[in-house]
Amino acid sequence: MRPLPIARLSDPRPRVLTTSALGLAVIVCAWAWHAPAQAQPAEPHADGGRWRLGLAISPEVRPYRNFDEGTELMPVIRYENQWLRVTGPGLEVKLGATGPVQWGLSLSYARDGYKPSDSPDLVGMDRRRDSAWAGLRASLPTPYARFNAEWSADASGHSDGQKLRLTAQRRVDLGTVALTPRVGATWLDSRYTRYYFGVQGHEARVLRPSYQPGSTVNTEIGLRLDHTLAPRHQVFADLSVTLLGSAIKNSPLVDRSSLPHLRVGYQYQF
Repeated sequence: MRPLPIARLSDPRPRVLTTSALGLAVIVCAWAWHAPAQAQPAEPHADGGRWRLGLAISPEVRPYRNFDEGTELMPVIRYENQWLRVTGPGLEVKLGATGPVQWGLSLSYARDGYKPSDSPDLVGMDRRRDSAWAGLRASLPTPYARFNAEWSADASGHSDGQKLRLTAQRRVDLGTVALTPRVGATWLDSRYTRYYFGVQGHEARVLRPSYQPGSTVNTEIGLRLDHTLAPRHQVFADLSVTLLGSAIKNSPLVDRSSLPHLRVGYQYQF
C-alpha cells in the first residue's frame, strides 16, 4: 500500500521526537540493565517450530532532505525451529555452536534506496536501489546480556558494500510485560556510503557538490516492550534512535544527524 503522509523534515517535530526518544530510551535502558540478573532465553523450538503472525505500523523516517515520508503498514511474520529463524524480510540458517557461541547464515532485505522523485533535493540523482544482504552471524548468550555480531555483504550487487553490526541486548521479564533494551554499532564501508549518500560528478549541482564519503559507524540505542494480553495474544512497541556517522550526516543529500524509529503492532502465536 502507498505510504500515508507524515511530517516533513522541515517540521521541528521529528527532531523533538528524536531528542525525546533518546532521553526516554537511555533512562529505561539504564534501569533495565541494572535490574536483577537473569539468564537470557536459551535457543528454543527443538520441538518442531513456532509461528507468530501479526501486523505492525511504523512512521517512515529517512535521512534525506525533504524526503517524501509516510507511514508503513507491514505484516509481522516470525518463525523459528531448531535450524531456521525467520523475522519479517530476514532469515537465518542456524549452523550450530562452537562452545557458547551460536553461528548462523543470514539473509535480509534493506530498503535503503531512493528514487529522484522521492524529494526535490534528489532531482537529478541516479536511482539508488534497495538491496538484499547475506552474511554470517555469531551470538553469545550470557547471564547479563546477549551479544551479537553480524557481517554482511550486498548480495544484489547494487552498492557492493559491506556491513559489520555489533549489538548487546538484555531481556527483563515483569510478569505480563517484558522490556528488552539494546545498544549497537554498525560499521558501513565506503562503497555503501558512496552509493547511498555520495554525489557523482554528473549528479552535482550548485547546491549539491560532488561528494565521495568514506566508511563510517552508526550507533543505536533502542528499547522493545512486549505485553501479553492473553495466552497467544501480544502487543509490542519498539523505540530506537540511530546516531548517524559523520560520512552520512555530512552528505549534501542529508539534513539530520539522527533517525528516530517507532514500530507498534500486534502478533498471535500459533
